Amino acid sequence: MVGVDRSPSTDRLCAELVARYREAHRAYHTLQHLAECLSLLELQKSEAERPGEVALALWFHDAIYDVRGQDNEQRSADWARDALTAAGAATDAAQRVHALVMATRHDVQPVDADARLLVDIDLSILGAPAARFAEYEQQIRNEYAHVPTDIFQPKRRQILAGFLARNPLYQTPGVRARCETQARVNLRHAIGG
Repeated sequence: MVGVDRSPSTDRLCAELVARYREAHRAYHTLQHLAECLSLLELQKSEAERPGEVALALWFHDAIYDVRGQDNEQRSADWARDALTAAGAATDAAQRVHALVMATRHDVQPVDADARLLVDIDLSILGAPAARFAEYEQQIRNEYAHVPTDIFQPKRRQILAGFLARNPLYQTPGVRARCETQARVNLRHAIGG
């Protein structure tokens, strides 16, 4: 892990994170999503002020994922801060990772450069090729299979319309260039507009 020494405890932490992303109730918030995020970070890391912290935040951003929960990001962020501190990371670095994970609530557009990049990477699936976007939409529906269709569909359209209303959707130049146009196509198609 970036910023901490490798040890049996950090190896256990990595194993626990991987196990979380493999939980049976996940369909989208899996190792596939994490790998896609980390791959895009590798391509865009020149836009990060602290790429190691962005990478750590990506590892933790969906570490806690309960489709019925309302505090997933908070719990994931707290776990990140506490685990990184326990592993020997500097307190200020652990707190920055905590703040980055909290940015993935997507309730406001972040102003910090690393948070903008992290959020753009997390939302890059919206600008994926049409076939991958369709797979993503099905994965999300699978995660929320317990929600009746007449409730799920309007709520999902509302969420996607909120992303479509952002102008621009992506705040970092590299991710915007890669994803903005296709994201708008995908989102319009998904919401039926």
